[in-house]
Amino acid sequence: MLTDNSLLFSRKGNRFRPSQGGREVFVILCFFLAVFATSCATLPTVSGGPSSAGRCLPSFPDKDGWYGGDGAYSIQLDAKRTLWLFGDTFVACEPHRRDRIGMDVVLGTTVGISTCSEKGFHIGYYLKHEGARYVSFFGSEEWLWPQDPFILNGILYIPLLIVRPTQETTNVFPFTISGHKFARIKDFSASDPREWQYDYIDLSPHIPREISAFAATSVVYGDYVYFYPLYAHQSAGESVVGNILARIPAAKIEKPAGAIEYLSRDGTWTKDLRPDKVKIVLEDFASELSVRYHSALGKWVAVYLSTFNKGSRLVYQMAQHPEGPWSPPRVLLEPIPEVDPQSALYDPNNFCYAGKEHVEFSDDGKIVATYVCNSFEDVKKPDSFIRRHLFLYRPVVREAVLN
Repeated sequence: MLTDNSLLFSRKGNRFRPSQGGREVFVILCFFLAVFATSCATLPTVSGGPSSAGRCLPSFPDKDGWYGGDGAYSIQLDAKRTLWLFGDTFVACEPHRRDRIGMDVVLGTTVGISTCSEKGFHIGYYLKHEGARYVSFFGSEEWLWPQDPFILNGILYIPLLIVRPTQETTNVFPFTISGHKFARIKDFSASDPREWQYDYIDLSPHIPREISAFAATSVVYGDYVYFYPLYAHQSAGESVVGNILARIPAAKIEKPAGAIEYLSRDGTWTKDLRPDKVKIVLEDFASELSVRYHSALGKWVAVYLSTFNKGSRLVYQMAQHPEGPWSPPRVLLEPIPEVDPQSALYDPNNFCYAGKEHVEFSDDGKIVATYVCNSFEDVKKPDSFIRRHLFLYRPVVREAVLN
């Protein structure tokens, strides 16, 4: 997405909060966007290919026309393939580009498929075309951002945010979230995802406006699919923000009207979402995160990038049940170099977000996670930092140990 220089946010301490009138954009705002960057000389050390222990770890090279994207949700499709979902993406026909100056941006979703072999990690990006132009994987007539996918009864569901540009030129993020839907893919066996057939399930009429990102992460558990929506209620004298917990019965996933329930503070589930009753299960207001079960621990682990200090810490919390109670946040990685003034990767306009675990690659007590860093600088400037430096606006892979 394109931005300008004016700020839509006020600061409360070192934490971003929406200013008056900015609630809708605050959604993904600081920590879900898509803007854009290249400097191979200063590229951070990124785990990829076989690790020292011989494990297969993700990496995201520029290839197939792909030159960086955010999001980086993943799901294991079968014993060999993992699907990767990226948000707004830099694309170019020319190989071996050293910067993004003049490069096009696909507004929406792009996808990749990865495999592991004796030679390590391999990923192919499957960009769609309309003539000579790259286009979004979903939504030829809409701007759709991916959220956390899930597989239920052999069907792949990809939650999507419907994004609408605004004409408010004073906004640093000139867009708003106007709806929610699931892409439904009944057969994803074809090796090239561009051959997959899909249709949509529209959730928009059933999601209250206070929810900005319904499927910030998704969990299939028991007879339900659980979601951790990003919630922000602002009214006179009242502010309720954070990640809440919603669920849809598995039997109702394709007809969710009237079936969505929300966890209340008293531990009950209700279909009536009220700010004075809803429970904030994760307080750090993460627009993207992961919640995954670790059988060796017998616990659920939430991984996300803290929204403090421009995203300077990758943290985790643990719980016995998806509802919690969740342990206090503990640090997996700090500081994040792209927002550390002592790092060669630092720029005052940098901020980081989209922290999440990729449990398909986690092993031996180690978390494999990614995050993405972006820039507040106006991307429309031809010489903006993000267009001159490729190390920004791409998934950064890290291993960390739960302590």
